[in-house]
Amino acid sequence: MTNKHSQDQGKLISFVVPCYNSAEYLDACVESILKCPGNIEVILVNDGSTKDNTSEKIHAWEDKYPGTVVAIDQENKGHGGAINTGLAAATGLYFKVVDSDDWLDEDALIRVSEFLQKQAMNKRPIDMLVANYVYEKVYENEQAVIRYTNIFPEGTVCSWDDLGRFRPNQYLLMHSIIYRTRVLRDCNLQIPEHCFYVDNIFVYVPLPQVKLMAYLNVDLYRYFIGREDQSVNEKVMLSRIDQQLRITRFMIDAVDLNDPTINKKTHTYMVNYLSMMMCICSVFLRMKNDEEGNQKLKDIWAYLKNRDEGLYKKVRHHAINMGTNIPTKIGRKIGLGGYHLAQKIFKFN
Repeated sequence: MTNKHSQDQGKLISFVVPCYNSAEYLDACVESILKCPGNIEVILVNDGSTKDNTSEKIHAWEDKYPGTVVAIDQENKGHGGAINTGLAAATGLYFKVVDSDDWLDEDALIRVSEFLQKQAMNKRPIDMLVANYVYEKVYENEQAVIRYTNIFPEGTVCSWDDLGRFRPNQYLLMHSIIYRTRVLRDCNLQIPEHCFYVDNIFVYVPLPQVKLMAYLNVDLYRYFIGREDQSVNEKVMLSRIDQQLRITRFMIDAVDLNDPTINKKTHTYMVNYLSMMMCICSVFLRMKNDEEGNQKLKDIWAYLKNRDEGLYKKVRHHAINMGTNIPTKIGRKIGLGGYHLAQKIFKFN
């Protein structure tokens, strides 16, 4: 007998792939997702591509796998707009975003599918599944695996109260998370359009809705990193600092961390995450080392203080921000030095 959840949702997992001029990478991405066993759907959102045949490719995949692959063309709305479109179209019990130049590991997909199929039979399925992700520095022939074995009990349902301590390089990223689709809809997730770094919103705003979760120690997501035009490239990040500031302001406004219904460990994690976002803003604005950058730095901290002075004090005095915001040239050197050291250790760009 089919469980009511399966009847209501139709598919087990909705994989959403935002596509923008990504014909060169798209086939490898889709091929990797289709290796996932079970009743899945792959929603390919062509976000107004103009430079290649991305639209033709996604429709070719839909023609080849009708009922499994869904092709959607839309005018350009940015990465966030493509995710919004995918979420609106999703019928799966679970929801996973895969960028079109990344890919998923087949063996890990089998484990994930088996686990979530069991969850689909439960009266109360988990809200979030976490798995490892791998920085694939293809041009340097290097890998860096981000695991969560020190935080989560493996392969079992748990709550925030069961978790250990997150290290500074262990934030939950879009690469590591599969949400229950209802969680995203219950928090009315709408991601800003025409903006980079929206993945931070995706992994931050829904967290108060997450009550039950699980972790599989498998290297699921392969994150292709190192291209010169990539949004996490340091020079690119510096040129897009205004978008980083926009996303940070959005996050400050999106969740009231004074809400007493938020679990204490959830609250602590979210304060730490917001502190990291403010650190990134501070570091890159200090890299600019000009009057405009200094003013924007003052403005973003003033924005947080005006929004929530208590939260401002927690974030401002967080260990990650103590060094990056020391005034004077020496303070700038300390902050940037710490950033570049973390860069080498954690391989994030």
